[in-house]
Amino acid sequence: MKKSKYLVDINKKIQNKDFDLGSAVSFFVDNKRSKFDETIEVSMNLGIDPRHADQMVRGVVSLPNGNGKEMRVAVFARDEKAKEATEAGADVVGAEDLAEDMQKGNLNYDRIIATPDLMGVVGRIGKILGPKGLMPNPKLGTVTADIKSAVEAAKSGQVQYRAEKNGIVQAGVGKVSFGADKLIENVNSFVDAVQRARPSGAKGTFIKKVSISSTMGVGINVNI
Repeated sequence: MKKSKYLVDINKKIQNKDFDLGSAVSFFVDNKRSKFDETIEVSMNLGIDPRHADQMVRGVVSLPNGNGKEMRVAVFARDEKAKEATEAGADVVGAEDLAEDMQKGNLNYDRIIATPDLMGVVGRIGKILGPKGLMPNPKLGTVTADIKSAVEAAKSGQVQYRAEKNGIVQAGVGKVSFGADKLIENVNSFVDAVQRARPSGAKGTFIKKVSISSTMGVGINVNI
């Protein structure tokens, strides 16, 4: 496939160069596309084998400057907790009716949260939610009685991460329009969170490689 002139020019600029975090982020900000506010993504190659339970890396981090994405949040709750969810800004709130709607394929959500008493209802559609990474999980704070805090955290740009089978963790950490300083803060927060989530079974070098890329753009290896 023929590369666009933009990508050809960008590749020439990064060829055979080493970048620290500040230089890499500034590069994307300085070479941003005029008509498109690209997302900056961080990818980390970890020295783990996620097939082993004691080497799984999974967690959540609240980025200091948000992630720049409009998060659609669905909440399974009843009565007072449902009211709490709505007031906190949830896009959709329900119980059995919401499960039925999702079963029909309506899954246009970035985060699904549930109160503990409704996990029986959520469990019925677990086979649908699980593969999409939407299944509520107490370890990630998405199964909780504190619905207000969970919804507000999700809406503010909280990022979930999970190691893929090849040991790679990745996430969008902001938009180019944030500017270099805010993006650097977000990248550091994400990398620190993953570092702190080092599992007991990980041996040797934990973080093998970190790269930063932009939407439909190139990836730059970063020395952190």
